[in-house]
Amino acid sequence: MKNKYIDLIEQTFEFPQDGLEVIDGDLSWHDVPLMDIIKQYGTPLKITYLPKVSSQIQRAKRMFNVAMAKVDYQGDYNYCYCTKSSHFSFVMEEAMKNDIHLETSSAYDIQIINSLYENGTIDKDRYIICNGFKRPQYVEWIGDLLAKGFENTIPILDNMEEIDLLDDNIGRKCKIGIRIAAEEEPKFDFYTSRLGIRYNDIVKFYRDKIKSNKKFELTMLHFFINTGIKDTAYYWNELNKCLQVYYELKKICPTLNNLNIGGGFPIKNSLAFEYEYEYMTEEIIAQIKSFCTQMEIEEPHIFTEFGSFTVGESGATLFSIINQKQQNDRENWYMIDGSFMTSLPDTWGIKQRYIQLAVNNWDREYHRVFLGGLTCDSEDYYAGEAHQNAIFLPKLVPGETQYVGFFHTGAYQESLGGFGGIQHCLIPAPKHIIIDREKGEVDEYYTRLFAKEQSYRSMMRILGY
Repeated sequence: MKNKYIDLIEQTFEFPQDGLEVIDGDLSWHDVPLMDIIKQYGTPLKITYLPKVSSQIQRAKRMFNVAMAKVDYQGDYNYCYCTKSSHFSFVMEEAMKNDIHLETSSAYDIQIINSLYENGTIDKDRYIICNGFKRPQYVEWIGDLLAKGFENTIPILDNMEEIDLLDDNIGRKCKIGIRIAAEEEPKFDFYTSRLGIRYNDIVKFYRDKIKSNKKFELTMLHFFINTGIKDTAYYWNELNKCLQVYYELKKICPTLNNLNIGGGFPIKNSLAFEYEYEYMTEEIIAQIKSFCTQMEIEEPHIFTEFGSFTVGESGATLFSIINQKQQNDRENWYMIDGSFMTSLPDTWGIKQRYIQLAVNNWDREYHRVFLGGLTCDSEDYYAGEAHQNAIFLPKLVPGETQYVGFFHTGAYQESLGGFGGIQHCLIPAPKHIIIDREKGEVDEYYTRLFAKEQSYRSMMRILGY
């Protein structure tokens, strides 16, 4: 009878896959033995595997370039990384090795741009796409970038009043973009995104406020769907509406030559995950090409703003099982040495699911469990995976620690959890390490400590004690 944990995984999924494999009963991630990492650093532990950042960027570039070649698309493709997904310097520096551009969301992002330039990570030719609602400080620092020679800085108008704010604070010629307020899916509480300008207002707004202003040059139309790039009638309908607006603007605005389709490529959140990246890329490019041919206009240069897709799959979070609680005859709790609400806040806030696997003891029998965090909050638990409403892990043996890993946790979790600050029940932020590889050495990886586990002293200082 096959009742070991490894039997369960191999019978349920195609396994091994995507850098995950088992060697001598323990899990290896991107050819890194995780038990070796745990023995060196302990748990709870955050890991960033830097080579995955570059491989994701190169993957997207390859897919879009192939898609464009197939239909003889005449525009260029520009990959932007949206900084809000992970602001850490090591992520930004790794991403920028791949000749890409950046998207910002708020004023303080601009200071990251300045720092990257000062240390030689970027040059002034990069596109800096400035999204988000513009407060005066944000606009002032956008103006500073332009004054320093970042001529490809493009503020994207989120509302019609922002053009006046830009006009008052920017004293030189400036490229700008307009964000479309896309219609939301029917399941939303509202019909239209709060971000951007309504479809029906854009052309009139351009005529009234931008066309005659010699300071501004409209070069980009920005389109983004909150639910991501999916093969649904809703997505294709919104893309077509966007192209119609692009055409109407292009007729009266010859400088318009960039179409920003935002982000939205998903990341793998289950071993059962399936998504046809190549098909979606080719279909998007083919539809834009077909529309432009039909309307007899030049194909726009394509921009994307991939955040989670860039950095999400580079992250992992490891915990120890520190206690087992049998609360009734059906509910068996494994208590972790951390908190889901603080270390993986999306599991609580939006019920996000990640790839969750045992790190060791794959040759043991398994049973169904619930995972509980350390806080005293009833919501601090993890009870199901993306493909099923259940978790199975190896049975515990006295005197031997069981470890569990969550994979593809690299986007948003540190910023949402309040990295370096105060978190629920004063649970400390875990230790964070970086794994990289020596250039040209396939088998040689190395680790470095980015942040120690948060200390009580740092919390006391923040709280004023």
